[in-house]
Amino acid sequence: MITVEEASGIINKNLYKPKTEEVALSEVLGRVLAEDIYADRDFPPFNRVMMDGIAIQFSAWESGQRSFEKEGIQLAGEVQKTLKNPQNCLEVMTGSILPMNTDAVIPYEELDIDGSAVKVTSDTIKQNQNIHSQGADVSIDEKILSKGCLISTAEIGVLATVGKSVVKVLSVPKVAIISTGDELVSVEEMPKDYQIRQSNSHVLKAALKESGVEADIHHILDERDLLLTRLKAIVEEVDVLILSGGVSKGKKDYVPEVLNQLGFQKQFHGVIQRPGKPFWFGVRQDNKTVFALPGNPVSTYMCFQKYIKPWTFNSLGVQLPQEMAALSEDFTFKKDLTYFLQVRVLNVSGKLMAQPVAGQGSGDLANLISADGFLQLPADRSLFKAGEVFPFIRYRRS
Repeated sequence: MITVEEASGIINKNLYKPKTEEVALSEVLGRVLAEDIYADRDFPPFNRVMMDGIAIQFSAWESGQRSFEKEGIQLAGEVQKTLKNPQNCLEVMTGSILPMNTDAVIPYEELDIDGSAVKVTSDTIKQNQNIHSQGADVSIDEKILSKGCLISTAEIGVLATVGKSVVKVLSVPKVAIISTGDELVSVEEMPKDYQIRQSNSHVLKAALKESGVEADIHHILDERDLLLTRLKAIVEEVDVLILSGGVSKGKKDYVPEVLNQLGFQKQFHGVIQRPGKPFWFGVRQDNKTVFALPGNPVSTYMCFQKYIKPWTFNSLGVQLPQEMAALSEDFTFKKDLTYFLQVRVLNVSGKLMAQPVAGQGSGDLANLISADGFLQLPADRSLFKAGEVFPFIRYRRS
C-alpha cells in the first residue's frame, strides 16, 4: 500500500494526452482553448455612445451656449450621421455610433426638452464625456485570449465578439463508467429486499460533466468471464475506464484480475487513506487509463474529487486552486492513515472554518448532501486541534 501523496504523484505522471479539435462556439463552455485569439477589429469598433441623451460639439458649450436645436436622432445600429450645424445637437441612444462633428454626450437627466428645443441644466460638461472611444479596450490584432485558458462565460463573450463560431480546443478524454455488482439494479427498477439502485455511476457521470467531460454508463454483473468480455469491448471505444466496485478482497471481486488480463499494468492497489483504501490504478501501453474505485458511495466520490478531477484538469494543463480550511472544533482519529473528513464550511471573518459532519462511514451516501467537502487530515497524528488549517476539497457551495 502507498500513501496519498505517492498515489497522487503516480497518477499525475500518467496524464491523458489531449489532441486539438474544432468545436462549435455553443459547445466550448468549460473547455480549454488551444489557440491564441486576436482582435479582428478595435474594441469598441467605433466611438460608442454610453448614455441616452444628446451629442454636441463641445466647443459650442465651451463658448457659453446652453440651448441647442435638435437636428435629428442617431439610433443604435444606424449608419453614422453628421451634425451639420455646430450650434445644434443630435439625439443619441446608448450603443449607437457617435455622430460626426460631436465630441460630448449629455444624458437626458441633465436636459430640459421642449419639442426640438433642448436646454442643458448641468454646469459640468466635459469633452468626450459618456463616449467609449474606439479601441479603448483592445486594438485590432491585439491578443486577447491565450491558448491554455479555461473557457468560461466571459471568454465565450469575447470569442463571439471576434467572430469565432468554431473554436480550437483541447480534446477531453472519452470515458466509460462501469459499476459492478449483482446487488445493483437500474434507477427505474424497484429493488428487492437484498438489492440497491445504482447511484455511483450517476454521481460520477454528473461530476465528470461538471468538469466538461461526458461519459457513458455501464453495469456488469459479478461474473469473471462476462466482466472480461464486456470490458474488452468497452475499453476499445474510450480513453478512460472508471470502475466502481469489485476491487477489494471479496469472493467475487474480479476487477484487478480482469484488468491485468486486458493488459493494464497496475501502478498501485491500495492507498493508506479512509475512505477509499482499496483504490486501484493502472495504465496500458496504448495510453488507456483505469481508475478502479471501491464501491462504497463515499469512497467512490472522495476518490473522484481527490484524484480523478485533478487528473482531468492537469491533463489539460489547468491547475485547480487548493483551498484551505481551519477545523472549527477538536477532532480525533486514531488510525494511522490519511483521513478525508466530511465537513461543512462557513466563512467567518474571511477565514474558511470546517465543521465535522457526523456520518455512518463510507456507505453513507445521504451524508454527502450534509457536507460541502472533505478536509484532508494527515496520517502522522491522531489529534487535530480547533483552528488548525488543512487542505479542503470542495464539492459543493454552501
